[in-house]
Amino acid sequence: MTGQVSGQATRITRRGIGLVLGAGLVMVAPALAVAAPSVTPAGASVGAARPAADSANAPGDLPIAPLPSRIETVPKVDTPLPAIGTRSGGFTKVVQMRLAQLGFWNDLSGRYDLSTTQAVLAFQKYMGLTRTGSVDAETANWLTTFTERARGESNYGDLVEIDLDRQLLFIVKDGRTVWVFNTSTGSGKHYKATNKNDPTKTEEGDAITPKGLFRVDRQRPDGWWDGDLGKIYRPKYFVGGIAIHGMTSVPGYPASHGCVRLAIPSMDFVWSQDLVPLGTPVWVHG
Repeated sequence: MTGQVSGQATRITRRGIGLVLGAGLVMVAPALAVAAPSVTPAGASVGAARPAADSANAPGDLPIAPLPSRIETVPKVDTPLPAIGTRSGGFTKVVQMRLAQLGFWNDLSGRYDLSTTQAVLAFQKYMGLTRTGSVDAETANWLTTFTERARGESNYGDLVEIDLDRQLLFIVKDGRTVWVFNTSTGSGKHYKATNKNDPTKTEEGDAITPKGLFRVDRQRPDGWWDGDLGKIYRPKYFVGGIAIHGMTSVPGYPASHGCVRLAIPSMDFVWSQDLVPLGTPVWVHG
């Protein structure tokens, strides 16, 4: 199956997903599964090896050498982290630092703020825990003992990876997942609403975030913008009117009309660090 990413060839084979960018091939490897805590001991490495290429390639397959493992380990916490719930206090900064060490962005404010709630939600989604946004006993235990830095399925190139199943957004640089964010994508529900920019029109459809390979092709850098279905914050569009954008509500489940929501502090961080410049590939799967 071959698609297009802003005019450049894309090849999807049974071995993975390749983006033909200029003269080189950017490869997105098959899934690197991260098992839920109930079935995998803390710190245990999950198999990340690519299957060996067989001698009879299917039509359209490209023989590509195995890519190196991108598993990164971090040390356990010497002193078990307490179940702080959503309280700010002496241990809040410690929890925030541990989340960041494992790859879940937050602002390290020392307060249990929105960015902390979002980082905890992302960690709980990644680990297969109950999605509360609160550091309960089970979450605290896994923060203490888990030793693999979070990663997406991509292990080559620069891109944004959006996992619809887990409702997570991964920022990948040079094949390494640098940050993971909680996200909320299309709810899958049918909607019918008055166009916010033209009340004489009605917007109707299914709230779906499309799967595939795309590219950020336009953006609006500052503040809130009036979309047809409501205001959106600092959007980065990657297919039609579908964008990664900031929103006041980013729950632990799919809730949008199709866009990819990030919390306001998260979107500000993405912009401030230029993590998703124009032209960045966006891979939506799940």
